[in-house]
Amino acid sequence: MNGRLSDWLQARQRRRQLRKLRDPAFRFLFEAPPPDEWVALDCETTGLNVRTDEIISIGAVRIAGNRILTSQRLELLIRPRGEMHADSICVHRLRNRDLDSGVSIEQAVHALLHFIGSRPLVGYYLEFDVAMLNRVVVPMLGIGLPQSKIEVSALYYDYQFRQLPPYRQQGDPDLDLRFATVMKGLDLPTWDAHDALNDAVMAALAFVKLRHLGAA
Repeated sequence: MNGRLSDWLQARQRRRQLRKLRDPAFRFLFEAPPPDEWVALDCETTGLNVRTDEIISIGAVRIAGNRILTSQRLELLIRPRGEMHADSICVHRLRNRDLDSGVSIEQAVHALLHFIGSRPLVGYYLEFDVAMLNRVVVPMLGIGLPQSKIEVSALYYDYQFRQLPPYRQQGDPDLDLRFATVMKGLDLPTWDAHDALNDAVMAALAFVKLRHLGAA
């Protein structure tokens, strides 16, 4: 698909979404994004089932050009409606009592939408986070998150693939796309994983580095 046709299809989809938007107060989501700005996003959840598990924390940070604006960040704890399982607590280390002072998921999503605006979203395993958020966004707005989405692991795969000699490229290499491997491959620092803000900042670092390398 050529670039002009792709742009036309994306514009057509956005017009259809705008017509379905239930609350005109959120038309700002369809405005032109600030140039060279993005929002890196991560969610921690009670599990990996998009239909039944819940978001318990959201971390987001703005990116402007090659700068990660850690002073412009969003970090939210969310009260789950049900009890968390012990195995998920072992991953994100958040207990029910840690979330007692959290906000509702509806309040969190409302704050997140205003924080993101129309900026494209950046993340690792972003499809999962977007699917979890859309469980709340769609009933609220009538549409899913309309912003463009950029998957860090896909950028990293494309970048690594181009580094291989032609005879390796023909073999469709099986690249390791685990988050820790991506960060190590880009010679970037890592912090405790499964912390929403930490993971958002690390995804932002990877995105900025890949842009510097010409992969984004």
